[in-house]
Amino acid sequence: MAKNTIEMTHQEWLQERTKGIGGSEASIILGLNKWKTPFELWLDKTGQSDIEDTAGEAAYFGNMLEDMVAKEFEVRSGKKVRRNNFMLQHPEYPFIMANIDRKVVGENALLECKTASAYLAKDWESEEIPEAYLVQVQHYLGVTGYEHAYIAVLIGGQKFIWKDIERDEELIKMIFDAEVHFWNHHVLGNNPPALDGSSAAEKFLKDRYAESDPDKVVDLSFSYKEKLDNLLELKQNIKQLQTLQKETENQIKKELETAETGFVKNYQVDWKPVTQNRVDSKLLKSKYPDVYNSVLKTTKTRRFNVKEIG
Repeated sequence: MAKNTIEMTHQEWLQERTKGIGGSEASIILGLNKWKTPFELWLDKTGQSDIEDTAGEAAYFGNMLEDMVAKEFEVRSGKKVRRNNFMLQHPEYPFIMANIDRKVVGENALLECKTASAYLAKDWESEEIPEAYLVQVQHYLGVTGYEHAYIAVLIGGQKFIWKDIERDEELIKMIFDAEVHFWNHHVLGNNPPALDGSSAAEKFLKDRYAESDPDKVVDLSFSYKEKLDNLLELKQNIKQLQTLQKETENQIKKELETAETGFVKNYQVDWKPVTQNRVDSKLLKSKYPDVYNSVLKTTKTRRFNVKEIG
C-alpha cells in the first residue's frame, strides 16, 4: 500500500505521520536515538503534543541538500536513482510506514541521503553505520521488500561518503516486533512507556497532577526504598561534581586573570563580560508598591522533596 505525497502540504505530511511509525522513529522505539525518547514519541502519536516541525535549521538544510547528495551519489557510484513520492505501508502492518529518499534504478535497492555536522565525523570513520541510521534503513528494507540499500552522507559540507547496506532479516524482525508492540500496547492501548528524564515527561506529570490532595497519603511499595536510596546518592554525587566543576573553573579563571580568552592545544577558553538588564524587584516593591502589585504574577507548583525521617 502507498499514499501519494506530491500534493500534500508539509503540515499534512506531518499529520499523516502521526497515523503510524516511520523509519526515523524506529531508533526512538529501540532507545537508540540521541534526540528523542519513547515517551516523547508516545505523546506525539497519541495527540498530546503539537504536531509541528521542530527539528530546526539542521533538518531544513538537510532536506534542501538531499537532491545534491543524491546527485553526488550518482556521480561517484555510477548508478541512477529516482525520487519516490509515496508514503509506503507494510502489507501486514499498515501503521508501519516508509518514506524512502530514492529508488535505485535497475536494482532492488533504495538510497538514503544524509547530511551530518563536522562534529559527527567520527561516527562515520569506521565501516560501521551509526546505529540509528542502520535501524532506519533496515526498517525501510523491511517495508519495501528490497534486498539492499545505499546510504550517502555529506559531512560538514566538505566530505562525502557512501556505503552499501545488506538486508538483515533478524534485525528487521526485531525492529518490527518492537514497533508492533509500541503501536498496539502504548499507542492504541494508551499505556505510556516508562517515564524518562525528558522535559516532556516532566511537563506531562506537572499538567496531569497539577492539583494535589493534602489529606491523601500513599504507602509506597518497598521497591521504592531502593529508588529513594539511589536518588539521594545521585543528589550527593551531583553536588560533589558541581563543587569540583566550580573549583576547576575558578582555577582557570585565576590563570586568565584580566584576559578574556585563553588557548591550550585544541581548547579555547572565554571569560568575557556580559551585560544584562534586569528589574530589581526589591527596589521596585519599595519605591512603587502599586506598580509592583499590578504586575505581580502568582504561580502555583508542586515542590518535590525527599528527606530521611529515621
